[in-house]
Amino acid sequence: MKHLKSILAFLKDAFLAAKKYTIGTASASMELLLKAALEGAKVFKNLEYSKVQGQSLLLDLFMPGDAKEKLPLIVWLHGGGWTSGDKENCPVLFFIKMGYAVASINYRLSPQAVFPAQIQDCKASIRFLRANAVEYNIDPDHIGVWGGSAGGHLAALMGVSDGIIELEGNGGNPSMSSRVQAVCDFFGPTDFTVFKDLRLTKDLKVEEKLKDFHLANDVVTKFLGVPVEQNTEKAEQASPITYVKKIRADKKDFPPFLIMHGDKDPVVPVEQSITFHDALKTAGFDSSLHVYKGAKHGYLGGDSLKVVENFFKKTLKNLKS
Repeated sequence: MKHLKSILAFLKDAFLAAKKYTIGTASASMELLLKAALEGAKVFKNLEYSKVQGQSLLLDLFMPGDAKEKLPLIVWLHGGGWTSGDKENCPVLFFIKMGYAVASINYRLSPQAVFPAQIQDCKASIRFLRANAVEYNIDPDHIGVWGGSAGGHLAALMGVSDGIIELEGNGGNPSMSSRVQAVCDFFGPTDFTVFKDLRLTKDLKVEEKLKDFHLANDVVTKFLGVPVEQNTEKAEQASPITYVKKIRADKKDFPPFLIMHGDKDPVVPVEQSITFHDALKTAGFDSSLHVYKGAKHGYLGGDSLKVVENFFKKTLKNLKS
């Protein structure tokens, strides 16, 4: 127990000290963190969770080497504007030492396939992991997703689109549910329809803000496969907030949300998270929003990791923080 506590202390200190670190990207400053996180862990690399049009979709699975009971699972969805990034150097491996299995997945990027390919792949990964829960000692009833930026968007979309046929795809294991039990969204965009409004506005204050709103450039067009103003229906389909407004089912069937954002984010405006959180609360969802003063797009600092730790402890382990 003393050894475990020292490892956890090191992991948290290293994570917080990594000034160059940005959620969803890899850097040399993470090497010690990753090495310590994997000490004594079981590692399953490059598991094929789906195959689409001849392309193998892979994930990595990590878990405590000494686990005796079924493990709650956290699935990491990398960022990169849906155009880049991969499953390597998963930044949340420190949760292994806390008794979780962790999966990090690849999904098709926009140069390969436009939306809804990305969310279909994410859902296929959950179905695969649930279908193979016994083999990998996973608790199929306690699966959470966590992502940053583009990964945060996909995590949020997974949380509100259970059973939406066009977003499920045909990536395998159709008898399994892609439902998740917890969603952690780090500064993900949640409403693409406002981009059209921003482009058409004559408000000088909004236009000035748009200059620093990097996501409103061609990244979204590449992701959707068409400019927002030319296909608002597809923009709505890709927007998590759309489904919150449409859901009429018992909200108990949907997961709790933890939303984190910096108020100085120049890539995804913090208003995206605020509006989404408000919509979730109005609709009766369990949602918690934390806005970090001075934080930009990436490392949030403060108590952000402790908040995430408590969130997953409560939602996936059913423990009080």
